[in-house]
Amino acid sequence: MICTRCGIELRDQDKYCCECGTSTGRGAPPAFPRTERLSRSVRDGKIAGVCAGFAKHFGLDVTLVRIIWLVLMVWPVPLFGLIAYIVGWIVMPKEAEPVAGTSLQPVKT
Repeated sequence: MICTRCGIELRDQDKYCCECGTSTGRGAPPAFPRTERLSRSVRDGKIAGVCAGFAKHFGLDVTLVRIIWLVLMVWPVPLFGLIAYIVGWIVMPKEAEPVAGTSLQPVKT
């Protein structure tokens, strides 16, 4: 394999070029399994879907995100969590709703 930036020959197991540091594309996966763009969840949301959207985006449990958000309501600055939730409600786009008639369930015959 040859580095696309500097032209040095690399070994097959190299993740980066030893000369210029360019990635070969064989690095470790990202720390958070981001599935898609950050958006408010339509199906899993309780109020506006902000916590469910963050949980889905960062691959976390939605209950954990809701507990963290409640803690932010009282600590370190009172009402910071509420203001952040309202801002998220306004700024985050709503996720695309599934098309009617389509489902992920297998059809029983």
